[in-house]
Amino acid sequence: MRSLNLSQVTSGFRCASDSGSIQKSPYVRVKSNGMMFTYARQRLTSTCRLNLWLFPFDLQKCTITFGSMTSDANSINLGTVNNASTLTVISATYMLTRGEWFLANITVTKTDSSVSKLTYEITLIRKPMLYVVILIVPLFFLLLLDLASFFIGEAKGEKLNFKVTILLSISVLLLILQDMLPSTENKLPMIATYCVVTFGLVGMSVLEAMLVGFLIELDDYNAKKAPSSAREDIQLEENHQKEAAGAEEGVQVRPEKCHLPLDGPSGSHLLKLILEEVKAVRQEAAGQEKDAGKPGHYRRLAEIIDYVFFVVYLLTVTIFLTIMYINWIHHYYEYA
Repeated sequence: MRSLNLSQVTSGFRCASDSGSIQKSPYVRVKSNGMMFTYARQRLTSTCRLNLWLFPFDLQKCTITFGSMTSDANSINLGTVNNASTLTVISATYMLTRGEWFLANITVTKTDSSVSKLTYEITLIRKPMLYVVILIVPLFFLLLLDLASFFIGEAKGEKLNFKVTILLSISVLLLILQDMLPSTENKLPMIATYCVVTFGLVGMSVLEAMLVGFLIELDDYNAKKAPSSAREDIQLEENHQKEAAGAEEGVQVRPEKCHLPLDGPSGSHLLKLILEEVKAVRQEAAGQEKDAGKPGHYRRLAEIIDYVFFVVYLLTVTIFLTIMYINWIHHYYEYA
């Protein structure tokens, strides 16, 4: 019986054969019925396209097909000695370099058409613990810290500095992720989406902290301007009270110049009218004071914005993490 050489191995890509790895047995086993058996080992290197959508909770299936390019099914009929389950156990035992992968299953499909073919489907599951420790868990805690930062006071910009520090920490994790993922991937993996969305949420939180801080500073500025106009009103009130007290004691107050008619009001009633006229002139000159310019208005507006943003931010983070859990953990335990 002549020895058979497999002419081609296909899995969507051409395999590379290491000629130095060919090991032929010097022995031939002969059975009583005349059949002879000889053994040869050869190491083949192949490539497999990976789907990194669920990285690092991904499951990869690679296929390798053995067939002859020159002989048909009548000349060469390929088959397996062991079944698929036994082949899986044997392969796991002799698997030297496992790395981050776990061999889950090997299935064998035989095709008998014009050419006899054997198709091996190898199922590999990635071990995700390393990526969980150095990427997913730190990002999760940074997101929780950003949520907790809403309870930090706005004094001296401590809240804003804390949020910026969290944003820089996420940027460092993004650089680590860049070294892990291949740049040729067409579809963005979920872990990249997880990092980008987390970075975007914290970035929006930083912008909100800047807006709240600006409103509080604007309110403090208006509060410093308010006492100047209030002091003028107090001074007019004090003058009015002094004039009224002088009239009661019989002290006659003579204005330097008086252009009022002689039969007009006099005394404290006159000063009261003058005070009201001055207030009216001031209001007409400065315009009606808007609510936005009153002390405390911007601070109340900042508190409302901070509260509403915190509620929306908390709901968004909860929904986002739930989606991540469903697509990652659920699929991982489904295939594991």
